[in-house]
Amino acid sequence: MRIISRLDIKNNFVIKGINLEGLRKVGDPIELATNYYNSGVDEIILIDAVASLYNRNNLFNIVEKISESIFAPLTLGGGIRSIRDIENALNSGADKVAINSHATENPNFINEAVKIFGSSTITVYIEAKKTTEKKWEAYKYCGREKTHLDLVEWIKIVQDLGCGELLITSVDYEGMQKGFDLEMMNTIYNHINVPLIFSGGCGKMEDITNMNKQYKNVSLSIASAFHYKKITIDQIKNEKNLYT
Repeated sequence: MRIISRLDIKNNFVIKGINLEGLRKVGDPIELATNYYNSGVDEIILIDAVASLYNRNNLFNIVEKISESIFAPLTLGGGIRSIRDIENALNSGADKVAINSHATENPNFINEAVKIFGSSTITVYIEAKKTTEKKWEAYKYCGREKTHLDLVEWIKIVQDLGCGELLITSVDYEGMQKGFDLEMMNTIYNHINVPLIFSGGCGKMEDITNMNKQYKNVSLSIASAFHYKKITIDQIKNEKNLYT
């Protein structure tokens, strides 16, 4: 299980909200990334929270600065909508890119990117909200717009297109710090055949240990609990049951 810190960024500040809304400034992305790296985090995900909405990419310079002193794997997401964007991300120091909104609008872009850069470079990012019993819909533009794509069906599609990894966020649980969305996990788990990073809802150590007991080979992306020091990376690394 990889423990991954997630930094959502807007206007050069790390921000955090609840259900991807009500965003508040948390701190400096370079400082926070450095602190998490020095504490032993396995990976870092950087998401430009408004890149797709405003049709821009603002994080290449930040990634370049972070990669100068941080040697954990870096994933960059937000506004990735062309081969050139992926090239710029990798040239800036990212190891992987996370593609969400553009993939929902142009699924074949996933396959095109995989052919050029390899599946291990391409993570598909999915933001999902519950619609009815046992049903979730993928959203785009940082949870703002519906795609009319069923979560399970979209997972199957992007895997068939060759993505190397999935990053899935439960928008309903995101920022709530009340535990991970186990109902969603129960629904999608048997349909996953690539490495999965699950995100949204972590608030205490028990949330992590419960996930690890029930679902093997699932990595966790954590934001609020780290930012607000509800959990430390040292605590997780010292939890023997997670790494046995």
